[in-house]
Amino acid sequence: MLVVAGCSLPPPPRDGLQDGRHIKPARIVSLDFCADQFVLKLADRTHIAAVSPDAEASFSYMRVAAKGLPQVRPDAEAIIALAPDLVVRTYGGGPQLAAQLEQAGIKVHQIGWGEGFDAVRTHALETAKALGEEARGADMVAEFDRRLAAIKPAQGLTALYVTPGGVTTGPGSMVDAMMARAGLTNFQATPGWSSLPLERLTEARPDILVTAFFTDQSSQQDYWSAARNPMIGDLTRSIPVVRLEGATTACGGWFMMDAMEAMAKTGREAHGQSKRLNGSMP
Repeated sequence: MLVVAGCSLPPPPRDGLQDGRHIKPARIVSLDFCADQFVLKLADRTHIAAVSPDAEASFSYMRVAAKGLPQVRPDAEAIIALAPDLVVRTYGGGPQLAAQLEQAGIKVHQIGWGEGFDAVRTHALETAKALGEEARGADMVAEFDRRLAAIKPAQGLTALYVTPGGVTTGPGSMVDAMMARAGLTNFQATPGWSSLPLERLTEARPDILVTAFFTDQSSQQDYWSAARNPMIGDLTRSIPVVRLEGATTACGGWFMMDAMEAMAKTGREAHGQSKRLNGSMP
C-alpha cells in the first residue's frame, strides 16, 4: 500500500535549485560596482534581484550584462524591501549596513580587499561559493591563470600610468603589478598614489604612457589637473600610448587581463620599433 505523506516532506529550496551541498540563492542583491562585476559574471541573471546604480556606468566592466536589471541604492530599508536571500558587497553602504541586514535575517557576502593576483583568485572562488556557483568560479580562475601564463612580456621599457585627475601610481599598487607582469617598469618610483611627476618629466621621460578613464567624461575633469599639462600632451603625441578602458583597472578582477595583454602588446611593438630604428634588426 502506497502512502503519500506530502505534509511530512521537507520544504523545497527557496529557488528549487540545489548544487551539491550549497543551495543557490534565488534573490541576489549587489551593492556596489565592484561587487556587481562578480555577481553579473557568476550568477544566473534570473537570480539577480538588483544591482548597484553604477552597474551600467562606463567604469563597470559588466555594464552590458547589467542593462535592464533593477537597481538599488545601499540603503537598508530599500534592500530589505527586495527580500533578498543574499547581499554581495565590497564597500557599498558603509560599515554598519552589513550588521543591519544580518539582523534582518539577510545573509551578506563581503568581498575582501587586497592587492595582487592571489586576491583576485580568492575573491572569485569565495564569491562563487556564496552564489552556489563553485564550478563557474573555478572556470574563471582557470581562465585567468591561463591568460596570465600566456602573456608575452615586453622588455626593457618604462611606462607611466596617467589618469584624468592627474594622479599616477607607483610600486605596491595593483596597477604596478599589472605593469610588471606585462614586462614594463613603472616610471613612477614613489609608492602608492601621487600626482604626476611633472618635475621629473622635464629631465626624463617614459617609453610608454598607459592611460585609463579618459572617457567622454574626461572633459569634465579639473581644469587644473596635471593631466592637462602640455608635457603630458606632448608625450601622448610622441611616444606609444596604451589607452585602457577604465573598467579594466577600476576593481581587482579577472578583467585586468585585458589591460595586461594590451600593455604587453604595445610594449613589444614599441621595443621592436626601437630596435629597427637603431638598426639592430634587419
